[in-house]
Amino acid sequence: MDRQTISRLAHARHPIAAPVADEAVARLLDRATGRTEEGRALDLGCGEGGWLVRALTARPRWQAVGVDLDAAALTRARESAQALGVERRIGLHHQDAREFRAAAPFDLVLNVGATHVFGGLLPTLAAARDLLAPGGLVLVGEAFWEREPARAALDGLGAARDDYADLATTTDRVLADGWTPLYGYVSSVQEWDDYEFSWTGSLAGWALDHPEHPDAAAAREAADRHRAEWLHGYRGTLGFVTYLLQQGR
Repeated sequence: MDRQTISRLAHARHPIAAPVADEAVARLLDRATGRTEEGRALDLGCGEGGWLVRALTARPRWQAVGVDLDAAALTRARESAQALGVERRIGLHHQDAREFRAAAPFDLVLNVGATHVFGGLLPTLAAARDLLAPGGLVLVGEAFWEREPARAALDGLGAARDDYADLATTTDRVLADGWTPLYGYVSSVQEWDDYEFSWTGSLAGWALDHPEHPDAAAAREAADRHRAEWLHGYRGTLGFVTYLLQQGR
């Protein structure tokens, strides 16, 4: 079973692919889009379009573009947009986000939980900078160390100590790169637990509901492995912050 399929099944009941609750998503989007009645938003690694569809539903004069390599996720994004009546205001592109180019800049660029596409937080911000209109905003979500990671946490994540920093250092790096945080939201332990239990439970539940499927055993194995890596490894160690940023110091 490929990673894209696993991710799609695991996020069936938590379409926002990050430990951020629906109420926080709404609050972040309100801050990100509330300055103007109309605008253009771009999600670099949009998955099933959860952020963009919510933004368009709340802002009837905004338009959006999403970019992702997962064709099946983009199909679900189109279905969600159609169900909510915003399909005419969203364009979805099946391509590598690193290769996306636009004829006109965007008022808001998003990348929440997908900075790995660009190789980390600062390269993601560099990509966003090239696509932003003057005065535009970036909504970016990134992991950080809540505490010094033990070997079990690093092994569970398949990560190195230097892959992330603590919250203060992460914020300092954003500032040094020429960005001003207008807002920052740190996900709670409850949000992490809800996200991880939903991720593993949705995947394991699919395996239980499809016992004859050739991928059922692989799905159950992936769910069990991920649950163990989280509970016995990085729970309470890995944090997640979503910044709303504007260029300038």
